[in-house]
Amino acid sequence: PPMAFRDVNTRRHIGLQQLSSLASPGRTFLGPMKSHKFIVDESTNQSRLICSAVRLIESLDLTSAVGQLLHETIQAQNKEFKTGMSTLLFLVGAWSNAVVECLQQNVPVPAIVSVMSEGLNSCCERVQCLQIPIHDVKKELCSSRVRPKAFESRTGQIGRDGLTHPWNLLCFQRDISATEVIPINSCSHQGDDCNFNKCLFSPLAGFGSAASVVKAVGDRSSSTLSGSGVTASSCITRKLTHSRHFSTLEKSHFSSQQDNFQGYLSGPPADPCGCCGLGHLAMALSHGNQSSVKLLQGIAAYQQERAECGGSSQINIAEIVTCCVLGLPESYSCVSPGFVTLVSPEQATVIKHLADKPLRILLMDGDLSERYRHLGFNRPRNVRTVLEHPNPQGGRVGDSWLSRMSDILMSFEVNLVLVKGSVCKNFMERCIASRILVIGCVSRDVLCAFGAATGAQAVTYLSQLNASRIGNGAWAELWVPSDGRAVDLGELVPARISAGGIALLTAVLTTALPCKAQLLEDRFWTLLYRLHHALKDGRVFPGGGAVELLCLSHIVALEGQPGRPGNDRVVTEFPSPWLAEYKSVVLQALASGWKRYLAVVLCNTAKASSELEAGALVDHHLQRAAACGSPSAYILEEFRRGGVLKGGCDPFPDQVTDLKVCDNVAAKTEAWRRALDLVLLVLQTDAEIITGPRRNQILNSSVSNEFMFL
Repeated sequence: PPMAFRDVNTRRHIGLQQLSSLASPGRTFLGPMKSHKFIVDESTNQSRLICSAVRLIESLDLTSAVGQLLHETIQAQNKEFKTGMSTLLFLVGAWSNAVVECLQQNVPVPAIVSVMSEGLNSCCERVQCLQIPIHDVKKELCSSRVRPKAFESRTGQIGRDGLTHPWNLLCFQRDISATEVIPINSCSHQGDDCNFNKCLFSPLAGFGSAASVVKAVGDRSSSTLSGSGVTASSCITRKLTHSRHFSTLEKSHFSSQQDNFQGYLSGPPADPCGCCGLGHLAMALSHGNQSSVKLLQGIAAYQQERAECGGSSQINIAEIVTCCVLGLPESYSCVSPGFVTLVSPEQATVIKHLADKPLRILLMDGDLSERYRHLGFNRPRNVRTVLEHPNPQGGRVGDSWLSRMSDILMSFEVNLVLVKGSVCKNFMERCIASRILVIGCVSRDVLCAFGAATGAQAVTYLSQLNASRIGNGAWAELWVPSDGRAVDLGELVPARISAGGIALLTAVLTTALPCKAQLLEDRFWTLLYRLHHALKDGRVFPGGGAVELLCLSHIVALEGQPGRPGNDRVVTEFPSPWLAEYKSVVLQALASGWKRYLAVVLCNTAKASSELEAGALVDHHLQRAAACGSPSAYILEEFRRGGVLKGGCDPFPDQVTDLKVCDNVAAKTEAWRRALDLVLLVLQTDAEIITGPRRNQILNSSVSNEFMFL
């Protein structure tokens, strides 16, 4: 076929320039103070709000080969971790620019690939010393939330500094009693990293032994934390009722058949360190997404109670679904037991009829339509099916199937059907007329949860139905907000379907802005998966730029070492003068990506007024880390004190600065690897060959002089 051939110029490398251009809009997604973007569809004039690299890349028209590679890389990160995509996107752009600068300095491509790959591997190994075990970090977070600065007196009155800080908001959402605080003993930074790590990790309680206990009003007993010597007793307290931070919504109104879901709907339990510290860990992983933390606390509390507070502290994602309800303020977002979904007004009428009645439930793991066939079904060869079920009495095609399926449901007295796939419109109408509630597009996890709670067994076709496959004990009702107000949302109505003992929870996300619904859902799932991966890994990284700062410090050390970084066995592949000439330049290019990352985060969080000032701040911390003698010890101590990178123009200088931010271990390092692998893959391409009809478009375009037509 006819082809067009374009040479990829090694000095300016078109592919790397395309990567840099595609990644540039994602810089505002870094850090907790993210900037949103409107994506406008010119064909429909509809817009939506995004704040993630995944939605950005999905919205772009990626016709180039480089764009497709970038899309696949980000989707792979999203599929595995659901977090780290913004970091990946930014580093792709930063390292693309750095590699282009190396090419302009005539650094050979093999040198760039080899040194950058091994430099990244060496950095990934180096930062392992910063990992903090989950058990230790939860104790640290739970015990360091209350500071002397947050109190004016022993009477329980809260000072201004304590009110304004997010970490303290988490602990003081409920009634507050006087707390006795013991000074924190810090570790010495002297000596090497190993000695410091022993001091840090064996009792991160070392910092966390200054635990504090906050008890709710009404609990007049005193309690002491083991090993901490901290005693809390119920004293005179002041309850805040008119603060937008502390006010809690009333409990939701549910039927008498609720699952003892007391207190989880509107907020965390009275114990601020409940759920084995998962609430505080979620706050550390939230990266500014505080609205989802409250929902996650309710989920964690509910799942922990189901495990009788003695089982695993893992979050079971299979038991969690989301439902976006439009037309209500975001403050009405809550966690509801069971399955909350949106139904049509006609289905809502059926639900009102079925309210307060036990339902017989049927589960279907395919489509509910006449033409549906299960996966793997083989039709006879060389046979064209004109009509599968002829109707000798006449009538419309499909009427016979509708009648037979309706009769089956009526004969077994089924009044609730959950379908994994789609539902035939005509069959839906017939079921509504028969007052049978049919819900389509239900996930497999929801079907499994209802199967476990009701004893129902999923079928593929209605013809397979028998009495043993039908479940009992389900119920349906219209979902109402926590204050019991009536909900009139127009075309779709939220409904709640549940069963006794069901493990399923729905995070109901409310918003008055339709364009924001997808954004809220993405933010919730991102935080949920961050917590899930943190518990799965058993360790987290200190956040706020701590890991990147250690990488920069390590690269400075690598530049002073002879030979190839981290791999002695391949030093002989290239002569020694080659290694000495290019190693420093390439390592500096690798470091420039992390340095730009830190600078942009500092600018986005208003800790620096410009990237130049942010770069100077990063250099200042690098010098202090080098002077300490143990960079990792310096970074961990700064993290313990409240943050690694502190700017001189902090917009809230009077706030308590003990906000701890944590990052996932595997997600962060894998984002680095994927970003560099993509950049080096594009770097090593030397030509772009276009086949098919696009060749003629290129021939008549302004860039035709860049191509050679074959």
